Amino acid sequence: MADEKTIVKAGEAQAEKAKAKESSKFVKFFKNLPKAIVRPFKNMWHELRKVTWPTRQDLINYTLIVLAFLVFMGVVIGLLDMASLTLIKAI
Repeated sequence: MADEKTIVKAGEAQAEKAKAKESSKFVKFFKNLPKAIVRPFKNMWHELRKVTWPTRQDLINYTLIVLAFLVFMGVVIGLLDMASLTLIKAI
């Protein structure tokens, strides 16, 4: 009889330890949550400080190059569209 009580008490003690361990993980998660949320933003800020930003003149030049390319591609696609329309009408 005494052995059974000892076994039951030992089992209860292990169950209490397991609950305490789970609750400590739960508390630890919420305790570290603000740090976990802030960390990616801090890393992003540090990486953005390492970036070599273009000068104003470089930015204007790159923008003009992109716009010129867009106009060129628009003309090319327009010509291809007109040619395919003409071909379809001929068929």
